[in-house]
Amino acid sequence: MGKRVVKELVYDAPVEAVSAMLTDAAFRERVLERMKVLRGGATVKDRVVTIEQVQTAKGLPSFATKLVGDEIRILQVERWTSLEHADIEVTIPGKPGEMQGTADLAGSGDRTVETVNMEVTVRIPLVGGRIESLIADMLTKALDVEHRTGVEWLG
Repeated sequence: MGKRVVKELVYDAPVEAVSAMLTDAAFRERVLERMKVLRGGATVKDRVVTIEQVQTAKGLPSFATKLVGDEIRILQVERWTSLEHADIEVTIPGKPGEMQGTADLAGSGDRTVETVNMEVTVRIPLVGGRIESLIADMLTKALDVEHRTGVEWLG
């Protein structure tokens, strides 16, 4: 079944500026710094954004650390098919979980709303739902960091 996360991020900038920011590797790397990842990087080629990061599993519940170990490697690929739309896939290589969804930009003058709509799926009997909720919470916090960084970037 999975857990759905829908979040709206509002920027005081036109769609073109927000789209340029979201497809800028330097912006994505600044977000990784603010997230305090252990290691990470971002690349952009032909409007495909690839973000690799390694986060500590410190602070996660024991049922989650048994699954992922001391570190969590996350691979995120965003395919921006237009100025306003991206298909997003997030995987934890070698682990039975993923996130898939979209990001859509809607502008009105000098204001843009980015709507991120993701489905978190973990295929593990008994604890899958608990891990989906944990990942959904982590995604929400990461989007909050991205939004704060974006507001500063565009300001």
